[in-house]
Amino acid sequence: MYEGTLILESLRVGTELTQIPVVVRKISRYDVSSATTDQPPVWSVLEFEVEDWHAETLSRELAATLDSPGWYADFHDAKEIFVVFPGRVFRYPRGDVVARAEAQAFGRQLGIPEPQLDWTE
Repeated sequence: MYEGTLILESLRVGTELTQIPVVVRKISRYDVSSATTDQPPVWSVLEFEVEDWHAETLSRELAATLDSPGWYADFHDAKEIFVVFPGRVFRYPRGDVVARAEAQAFGRQLGIPEPQLDWTE
């Protein structure tokens, strides 16, 4: 089972993710001090779980539906991490500092502020 976080404002308008069963664990709203000018100052956050066999499909669907420029979603299990940006998926073993650095560097290229590049390791 993978656990993850999705900021609902990161999805392109008109997006529907209907083919991947996820379990919603928590929905919350936050004021975000590190929001860029392209991001709203309040975010709706969906914490979810997805079965192992749906993880790769979910990553592809998110890569196709996340808005640009500065958004990503992430989810993980005990062994690996998915970090999904618009058009790009990073999948790497937990603890792989080189792969994490590559994903963070890609996020910086998209203009994601450093404080937001803080997914669970």
